[in-house]
Amino acid sequence: MAYEKLGATPLDYAPCRYGASKLLFRGPERALTGRYAAFLGGTETYGKFIRRPFPALVEDRLGAPCVNLGWPNAGADVFLHDHDVLAAASMAQVTVLQVAGAQNMSNRFYTVHPRRNDRFVQATSVLRAIFSEVDFTEFHFTRHMLGYLAHVGPDRFALLRLELQEAWVARMKLLVDRIDAPVVLLWMSSHPPQDRADVPGIAEDPAFVTCAMLRALAGCTAGIVDATANSAARLSGTQGMVHSEFEAVAAAELLGPAAHDAAAEALLPIMRKYLGD
Repeated sequence: MAYEKLGATPLDYAPCRYGASKLLFRGPERALTGRYAAFLGGTETYGKFIRRPFPALVEDRLGAPCVNLGWPNAGADVFLHDHDVLAAASMAQVTVLQVAGAQNMSNRFYTVHPRRNDRFVQATSVLRAIFSEVDFTEFHFTRHMLGYLAHVGPDRFALLRLELQEAWVARMKLLVDRIDAPVVLLWMSSHPPQDRADVPGIAEDPAFVTCAMLRALAGCTAGIVDATANSAARLSGTQGMVHSEFEAVAAAELLGPAAHDAAAEALLPIMRKYLGD
């Protein structure tokens, strides 16, 4: 485990932009020409606290450029609203899309920040009517809000969760349709896909995404890769992660280098299909 002085940023993410996008992605920057793979996703794809996240490991093992378009806490919305990201993904030989949770996107119950999708912006009149006793001005993050609503009104919350699931399937289909390249879905989590949306719960990613939801996307993608972290990877904790003491709690909530290595290995067979010699 690596530590730096409190408040330091010990890992250089070499931030870069692609086109006119307002997002700062993890570098080093790659040229969007020739044969390359693109990786869209959230915190795991970005590789927070990880020296060599799985897109970089795939690049090492394939010898082909891999463009990391991961964005911390991303939902589908941030990519759907970014023309330059969609263009970069469309020009790739293949695009890997990490399965994100269903909570970080706007829907008929609430809106999220257009770029920081984990930020709760406003409840709609529908949600305020369902949870009339709740003061929504107290919430700044989607997970906090949803956890509270699940606690105060489990039956009512089930309606909200169903809406998020249906919106997730529709939004993911739209995102895949707007990428003019083969899209491979990547399930990267500490638990395998489940049949029930309330298992293991809002605290675990990808929140609310079930086996049925993944099957609904199977017909429009080039494949689904299951990179569920094994017990050894889960037990390794923050070993090998690079963070300050101040960031230790945040790092402990994420998958470590062993899980990234396993994800890269799981992706290699289908990646070779599109980028092999």
